[in-house]
Parts: sequence; structure tokens; C-alpha cells
Amino acid sequence: MKRSTTLVIISLAALALSACSASKPTSKEAPRAAEPAVSVRGADEAPPPDPREKILSEAVLHLFQEQHLLRKRIDDEVSRAAFDNYLDRLDGGKMFLLRKDREALGRYADQVDDQLRAGTLTLAHEGSRAFVARVEVIDKLVAELLAKPVDLSNEEWVELDPKKLQPATTEDELRERWRQRIELEVLERITQMESALTAKAEVEKRTKAAQQKKAGSGTPSAAVTPPDAADEEEEPSAIPVAQIPTTAEAREAKARADLAKSYSGRFARLRTPAKLEVAADLVNAVGEALDPHTSYLPPADKANFDIRMSGSLQGIGAVLRERDHYVEVAELVPGGASWRHGGIAAGDLILSVVNTGQEPVDVLDMHIDDVVKIIRGPKGTVVTLRLQKATGVQETVSITRDVVVIEEAYARGAELTRKGKPSIGYINLPSFYGGQGSPRTASLDIRYLLGELRARKVRGVILDIRGNGGGLLNDAVRLTGELIDRGPVVQVRDGHGRSETLEDERPGINFDGPVIVLVDKFSASASEILAGALQDYQRAIIVGTGPTHGKGTVQTLADLDELTGGALELGVLKLTIQQFFRVSGASTQREGVTPDILLPDPAGHVESGERDLPHAIAWSKVAPQAHSAWGSTWNVPELAKRSQARVTKHPLLAKISAATAVLKARREDTRVPLTKAAFEARRKEQRKAIDEVSPDFKAVPAAFAVKMVSDRAAAPRPDGKADDSLKRWQDNLAHDPWVDECLSILGDVIR
Repeated sequence: MKRSTTLVIISLAALALSACSASKPTSKEAPRAAEPAVSVRGADEAPPPDPREKILSEAVLHLFQEQHLLRKRIDDEVSRAAFDNYLDRLDGGKMFLLRKDREALGRYADQVDDQLRAGTLTLAHEGSRAFVARVEVIDKLVAELLAKPVDLSNEEWVELDPKKLQPATTEDELRERWRQRIELEVLERITQMESALTAKAEVEKRTKAAQQKKAGSGTPSAAVTPPDAADEEEEPSAIPVAQIPTTAEAREAKARADLAKSYSGRFARLRTPAKLEVAADLVNAVGEALDPHTSYLPPADKANFDIRMSGSLQGIGAVLRERDHYVEVAELVPGGASWRHGGIAAGDLILSVVNTGQEPVDVLDMHIDDVVKIIRGPKGTVVTLRLQKATGVQETVSITRDVVVIEEAYARGAELTRKGKPSIGYINLPSFYGGQGSPRTASLDIRYLLGELRARKVRGVILDIRGNGGGLLNDAVRLTGELIDRGPVVQVRDGHGRSETLEDERPGINFDGPVIVLVDKFSASASEILAGALQDYQRAIIVGTGPTHGKGTVQTLADLDELTGGALELGVLKLTIQQFFRVSGASTQREGVTPDILLPDPAGHVESGERDLPHAIAWSKVAPQAHSAWGSTWNVPELAKRSQARVTKHPLLAKISAATAVLKARREDTRVPLTKAAFEARRKEQRKAIDEVSPDFKAVPAAFAVKMVSDRAAAPRPDGKADDSLKRWQDNLAHDPWVDECLSILGDVIR
């Protein structure tokens, strides 16, 4: 993979030489930019285009057309799609540009291809100037709005979903939109402060009651452990409780003052984009028109590239990415602090960050590298994040920074038993780990665990790859080989029609009993290759909460700095170059792997699949590979029928669908009242509706016993006891209703 990327870069060397000469504008390109719809202060002094843009433009154009999987010519059609993407990147929230600003930029809609060829990114610079001009206007407006108390008695509603809004047509309409947004943000901050005070008062009340109860027993008051505020119903505030004013008027004033400071920093950032950032917005808009995984990282992003791609933001164990004007949690690192915390999920948007003893920092519109610097910190310290969940609700979580707990990132095995029933093996695989220099690989660990379970004479195995976002392709092939006796596993094809079939060449299998592969919508990439192959071979029953993620493509990295021998910093282009195809010939792209047996989806309200992404590459099919099916005797339709009958009566699974319906309704309810009373009533009503249908997994007794299988590489503890983390893992597993149903399905198979 790396070698092919290097060859691509070498083939581009001529571009670096040709970039020194100017290209003539094409017939479609406007000979001169018209006056922008916004009066741009200081436009004459605007910095000239970065001289690197010409080399960058020609390089990415070549890579897009010649090396991308689609090998699609960048033409007027792609230009128009890129233009729409560009406007979304520039002002996706529809809070800055007027309709006339967008229309003025619209004359470049079919010229993006020509501008890339000429190395003159006129749209990017005109768009940036128009946007910065609007920022200047909005900056003054927001300062004016926050200079006086806001009226929270207006009986009106504000729409939060930009997709349901049209661009403002007049200055007055834009001003009104900002007035409502400011009032809502003040209201949210006041509510957070009041919730924190309520939780603090409740803790003090319970502590006092506990002290009084113990007073007669002679127990010192200091020995009474106060209740944890985190156990209270209300979400904690990102503002330290000690800094929250005691009067309503003072809280309103503090909310405005904090917002004024936050917006001042935000607007300052928007006025001063980093070098090549202006060009990057347009280049990325073109990449997004090809597929959602092709992206350009300018030098400022490349500086922290290794940190993010390694999957470890030192401290919280999460991978972040930019999404519109937000920083989004892209994925959690198995074994990391966020993964263990449980309160953070992929798709969460980070709104603000608070380090202990410091003021909250609003990170909206902040460059991702700056957000990383704020979040990172020494092990053992606490960072508090204010998040916007997929439902639109905002939550505050506090995470203790820590290194990734490697043991929790590795595969784990257990023997599961019900009273009077045969034992079933269970293996959880968080990711396909390993690689050069790694002491362990997923496939070798699974081989060991299967051997241990076989020695215990388990009658079946559940392989749990829920939440497994993928990893090493070759390891997925080797793992598949543990359960099949040689044969093709996956086909890989590029845009030139070249294909390669990866096979299991190792004779024999490690376990010959029935197998269930448990998946969800977050099982992606290598996980889908494993599940798809075992389904095609009829070697396993795929059980899951819906189709898997649907990421069936391969990306590579092109280091654009090599164009100039390192003389210029140009950044990195991530490019989609290949596609996966199952043994059956069907792609996993977009459609994923459909389970044989469906179970209720606890994340049914979250749109996170490849099929939900704009411009996702279409599903396709190639000729199937010859292979020998396992010859299983189980009747999948009958198994599914029995499973469905059990699910409708299950005390927990039966509630999942109802909870999902409530969460979907909450996500789609994007209009929020601006009166304090109505806002608080809506919040309580939503919380009550969710509480009424949300299952309490720990309220039901453990459905089965869990006996751990020893880790082949773990040193035994001197006391012979599992650590707290392992105990929690065992307890959660024993109360997992999806695993419980898999046991029932295997019971039907064994009978």
C-alpha cells in the first residue's frame, strides 16, 4: 500500500515543475471577479493566494482523476456538487451568509474544475472574503445583543436544524435569527447552572440526613461518605459550582458574560484562517463530491496527524475529526478513558472543554489541533466536556485522563452457562489489532481462546464484534481461517479494474461447532469482511441489531510534501483507492452485512452508517468466488421465528424498540421554546418519556454465569482476584440481553 502511494507521488513530480508557469483561464472562467454582495472592509488589503495553491490544485486534481477508485473526471457535474459541499462547509448552519451572498458565489458553481486546472481557486477566496465580511457584522451584533439582559418571556420557538432553514434574505432576518440563538444559549447556560445548584443542594441534604442518622451510633460525622452528585438526575454544569451566582439576575448576567467571551474568541478565529485553510475548504468540497472518506489535510492538520491516526488523544482515548464548524468524536479507542467511561459515543459533537480550576472554553469553530491541545493533559487529571448528542440534547461528562488500558483493547473470552444447559463459549473482539512490532494480533489471540474453549468442551461460540470498527485486513482473513478450511475470504479491486483475492491458505479449523457472530451498525470494515465471509460460507449465523456500517472501501495516504522534495509543506491527501467484495461477489459498501436474525437496536435513533453519508460510493457486485459451503443444518428462518417470539416477551429487549421510538422523536423535534418555563417543562417531559421506556439492565438478575478464560499473555495477579475493570466487564456481560438471546438461539441449534 505504502509503495503504491510513493509511486503515485513520483508520477506527480512533473506537476511541481509545471506549476511554476501560469495557466491561462479557461473559456468558462470569469475574467474578473464581480463585486461581492457584501461590502468587504479591507478587501484591497486581503492577503494574496498562497503560492502553494497552484501545485496543490494540480496535484489533487491528478490524484482525484487517476488514482481515486471511481477514476471520475472532475467536470461541471462534479463542480456543482462540490459547490454545494463548499457552501455547507462555509456556512452550513445558515447563520452568516445572506441568500444574495450565496447567489453571488453561485456564478462559480460549474467552474471549480477549471479553477483546479488553472491553479487559481477564485471561489475559495471570494467565499472566504464574503464570509469574513459577514463575521465582522455578526460580531458587532452579538456584542450588542449580549450587552443587555435578554427577555426570556417571549412565547416563540427557534428551529435548530439547519436543514429545515432557508438562507436569510435580509439583514433584519439574519439579526432575528441571531437574537433567537443568543437567547437560547443564555437559557441553556442558566438551566445548567440551576441544575448544578439543585444537585449540590440535594447532596448536602442527603449528607446532613446521613450524619444525623449516624449521630446516635457514635460514628464520627467525617466518616459518613457524602453521596455522589453524579448520581443525581440532573446533568452537572460545565461551570464549577463555586462560581455559580446565587441569584437569578446574577446567573443571567454571568451567562451573557461567558457567552460574550466565547463568541469573541470564536469570531477572532473565523476572521483569521490558517494558511492553506481557505484552499483546503474547496479541495475538501471536491473530495466529498467523490466519496465521504476522501479528504485533504493541510500542513496544520498534518502536524498532529500521527496523534489522531494512532487512535490516542493522550488522555481521553478518542479520535476526533472536524465536521462543519464542530469537532466530532469519530471513534473511541478500545481500552481508552472515553471507552471505559461509557458516556461518550461516536458522533457526539464537542461544544466546550473545561479543565479543573479553569474557565470553560467554547470550541465551536476552533481548529481541531487547538481543541486537541486543550483536551490533552497529564494522567489522572479531569477534563469536562459539554457534548451535543445525536438526539440534539446536550450533556456534560467528566473524564479522568488515563493511558489506554491495553488489556481492555484485546480479545477476551469466557464460558457462559445457564442452569441445566450446555456451556457456550464467548469471545469479545474490540478491534483487529496487531501489525508490525505489535506483541499481539487479534487472530492469534482468537486462535488461543478458541483452543481454550474447545478444551472446555463448549457446544457453541458467540463471537461478539459489536462496535468493532475494523483494523488490519490480513488479520480479518486469518481470523476467518480459524473457522473455515481454506478458501477465498475477500476480493479487493481498484479503479483500474485490478483485483486480488485474499485467501485462507492454512488447512484445518480451530472449532467445528455452531458459531454466532454478533454485530451492530458500528461493526465496520474488517469486521464486515469477517461477518460476510462466515455468512457466505454458511459457517456462522449472523445475529445483530441491523445491517453493519457498510464501509467497504480502502483509503491510502499521499504525502504531498514529496512533490517538492520537502521544500514546501503541502499536507496529506487521504484517497479512496479500492473496494471490498465478499466471496459471494456482493460488496459490503453502503449496504453492509445484513444479519440472519434481527434483534432490537438500542442505537436505532442514530444515523451513523455509510448509507447515511452524502456521496457514499454505490453498492456493486462482481463475479462470485468458487468456495465450499460449510454444509450447516440449521434452519435460519425457523431460528429467526423462535427468536422473535422470545424477544417480544423479554423484559429488556421488548422495551428497546419503544425507547428507540422515543429517541427518534426527540431527535426529530428540533424546535425549542424560548420561554424559561416552557424550555424547562419540555426538558423534563423529554427526560420523563425516556426514563419510562429505557430498560434498566441491572434491575434484572444475571441471565447466565460467566467464567473467564485466561488471557494467554496476562500475568496472573498475586491475590488471584480479577481487577475492578474485569469484574465490571463480567457483570456487564452477565446482564447483556443480546448475548442472552444469542445463547437461546444456540440452544435451538444444539437441540
